[in-house]
Amino acid sequence: MARRELNLEGAINRLDRFDLVILDDLAYVTKDQAETSVLFELISARYERRSLLITANQPFGEWNKVFPDPAMTLAAIDRLVHHATIVEMNVESYRRRTALERKRGPGRPPEHATQKTLA
Repeated sequence: MARRELNLEGAINRLDRFDLVILDDLAYVTKDQAETSVLFELISARYERRSLLITANQPFGEWNKVFPDPAMTLAAIDRLVHHATIVEMNVESYRRRTALERKRGPGRPPEHATQKTLA
C-alpha cells in the first residue's frame, strides 16, 4: 500500500520509532515481486539500526518460496543472520495443539487418565 501511494520511505520511517518490529509467519504465504521488494526494503532499512523478530515456518533454504528473486533472497537472509540470534524450534505447533484440545473437549486427555482397578 505504501509503495502504491509512493510513500514507502515515510512508512518505513514511521516504523523506525519502534525498537522492535515483529513479522509473524513470514514464510507462510508466497509473496509477489512488489511485496517482497517492500519487505526487502524494510529489512535493509532496519539492518544494523533497529531490531526485527521474524517467525517463519520454513528454514532459510526454503525462502526462495518467499522471495521470488534468488539474489534478493540471499541478500535478505544475509542481512537477517548477520547479527541474529536464531532459535530453531522443532516442536508441535501451539495453534494445532490448542485446536486439538478444543476439539477433544474438557477433561483429561486419555493418555493421562488414571487406571481404575477392579476389586
